[in-house]
Amino acid sequence: MNSICMVRWARGLLLTAVALFMLLPLLVVVLVSFSDSSVFNLPSGAWSLRWYDSMLHKEGLGATLSLSLGVALASTLVALVLGTLCAVAIEQGRFKGREALLAFLVSPLLMPGLVIGVALLQALRAIGLQDVFGALLIGHIVITLPYVTRTVHASLVLFDMRLIEAAQTLGLSKPRALLQVMVPGLAPAFLTSGLFAFLASMDNYPISIFLTDARQKTLPIEILRYLEESPDPTIAAISSCLIFLAIVVLVVAERLVGMRRLAQF
Repeated sequence: MNSICMVRWARGLLLTAVALFMLLPLLVVVLVSFSDSSVFNLPSGAWSLRWYDSMLHKEGLGATLSLSLGVALASTLVALVLGTLCAVAIEQGRFKGREALLAFLVSPLLMPGLVIGVALLQALRAIGLQDVFGALLIGHIVITLPYVTRTVHASLVLFDMRLIEAAQTLGLSKPRALLQVMVPGLAPAFLTSGLFAFLASMDNYPISIFLTDARQKTLPIEILRYLEESPDPTIAAISSCLIFLAIVVLVVAERLVGMRRLAQF
């Protein structure tokens, strides 16, 4: 019995150590954002919001944030529609190569972002697409679609399609049965995949760098420019806001879905 307890304690300590190792850099970034120093130092007695105020007055940050939010929201919505259709086709279809198709749709998660960025740049240049928002939208759909397809497909595997037939027996048409039975049943998958797709789009750098120009940049690219040209804790303040956004997303997902079910996806 004592050996079992020791093993559990050892596992708990190991998990705690790993979690602290991963979260400590984020904590340092947040602490630096409240420093009064003009360099990247931890607060030493005096805490200040000067860098958050500097962030609000940063030239060009508003337009950059608007572009990133617009692309993230649009790509997430499109990915939710396309990813759901792909997941339904793979799960309910009766054709060869379904598993290979699923692996292909998820493959952008396994490939280096720089490779995808270069490939998209060449492809979009070949068709003559020069609009930055359109190019970013296509590129971000490529990287958000795997999250939706994989998550919705995993939820569809557990969904009992006989519920649709039962709803039709009770008088509902097939479209209404899908809307009133399947959609609520898959709502946790939609929410989870949509939230993570949104975060993946907001934080993407290696693909976005190939699809922007000198006048229009996404937030991660702009942060890197600030780091190169005027490195001050304003960057830490911006990064802290992104960390807070990720925490909000996780809290919302935990409230609406539950962390245990969230981990299953």
